[in-house]
Amino acid sequence: METGLLWFDNDAARSIEEKVRRAAEHYRARHGHTCDVCFVPPAVLADNEPLQVDGVQVRAGRAILPHHFWLGVLEEMLNE
Repeated sequence: METGLLWFDNDAARSIEEKVRRAAEHYRARHGHTCDVCFVPPAVLADNEPLQVDGVQVRAGRAILPHHFWLGVLEEMLNE
């Protein structure tokens, strides 16, 4: 990722899908285009299985702190 957005959401009432949607909406508003990946703490994903939310790949990131979401565009997607 060349640029990204770090998002914090510790609202226990929201699902992971809702949190990713809200973060992706903020990313789009701020950067003027959509993101395609969101890294989350490994504990968020069951068995480290990637998740897809409205076109955003949700992946585990070992360096991501609890309740944080790192969104952006994968560089490999930019080179296509």
